[in-house]
Amino acid sequence: MTPPRTGRPGRPRKARVVLPAAVAYATVHKARENNRVVSVSTRVVLGTAAAVAAARLDSAVSTVVNTCFVERHNGTDRNRCRRKVRNSYGFSKDRGTHRAATAFSYFSDNFCWPVRTLRVKGEGGRCRARTPAMAAGLTDHVWSLAEWLAHPAVQQK
Repeated sequence: MTPPRTGRPGRPRKARVVLPAAVAYATVHKARENNRVVSVSTRVVLGTAAAVAAARLDSAVSTVVNTCFVERHNGTDRNRCRRKVRNSYGFSKDRGTHRAATAFSYFSDNFCWPVRTLRVKGEGGRCRARTPAMAAGLTDHVWSLAEWLAHPAVQQK
């Protein structure tokens, strides 16, 4: 949302991002004593406690508020995208290049890298590898990086 002009000199205010009312967001806080976790508490940041509870009940993979999925994604992303590794020659200094490398890592991760937990049993009891895009029904095979790079990003109808 762009704020209205004030008529005063100086730089105009930046646009604000307004989240949809349906967004429910909670954080996890771990209390430690002597480097050991002694208690875990959650705090609702956006939305209501009822909305967070409803989202937890609707989840097929978790019944508590946790950060394991985000942390696993960040670890995989850091492993596959050298621009996100600190103290390396590939560290990003340019925002546009960083965003492009992030998009490349994110989308190739969904189409080109099979996930062990998404495997399904095939004929003869053998497991068939699947990517997140295959599990979502977007494709029927694991793409090679060459195939993925040659595929146009925008489809003309």
